Amino acid sequence: MRVPAASLALPNTARRAVALLATVAALSAVRAAPPPVQDTIAQRVAACTACHGKEGRAAPDGYHPRIAGKPAGYLYHQLLNFRDGRRHYGPMVYLVDPLGDDYLREIAAYFAGLDLPHAPPAPPTADAATLERGRRLVAEGDPARRVPACTACHGAALTGVQPAIPGLLGLPRDYLSAQLGAWRSGQRRAMAPDCMAEVAKRLAPGDASAAAAWLATQPVPGPAAERLPQKPPLDCGGVAP
Repeated sequence: MRVPAASLALPNTARRAVALLATVAALSAVRAAPPPVQDTIAQRVAACTACHGKEGRAAPDGYHPRIAGKPAGYLYHQLLNFRDGRRHYGPMVYLVDPLGDDYLREIAAYFAGLDLPHAPPAPPTADAATLERGRRLVAEGDPARRVPACTACHGAALTGVQPAIPGLLGLPRDYLSAQLGAWRSGQRRAMAPDCMAEVAKRLAPGDASAAAAWLATQPVPGPAAERLPQKPPLDCGGVAP
């Protein structure tokens, strides 16, 4: 550390004080300078991982879902739904409200490209009769109520279908049940025609919780998830690219 020339004429004690002050000033300047931040999409979406978990793998609270690896079209439409008032959750609305369509597509594409391992499923908490009821609803639907099987839209492996239908596996029971309830009550909406709202309103009492209970106990297949174009049995406004 160089001591100012003018201080050399001072007594030793004063020179040491000047040197100490100069050192403190230099260290303060270093600390005040923020570290460089790389302007990458991964850095810009760090705010998303505060709720959705590291790399979008899901939070441990059972409510904030996994977004890593979901179809880009689905993620993009959900971002639009939050921004445009079809879905209501304060923190999400706050984050996406000022963002344009192209930026939302970039965010969706980033998380869609994260093909990461899933955690093992939660152990079952429902009784065997409830789980069997959920399995039948998922695999067969309820023709009497005009409820299609979940597999008819979400793929035979229930891992989602490109370009915009999400998988149903690897999600917590509470989240699945809450979303079906939100569609049923109108708290969650999608672009018209809103096929999921139709399905949710046709469910018998207890169907949503039974289906959620069974789905939450199923392991997620390997990375070779079903990603083929598939026409759903109902007209759905939110499945276009």
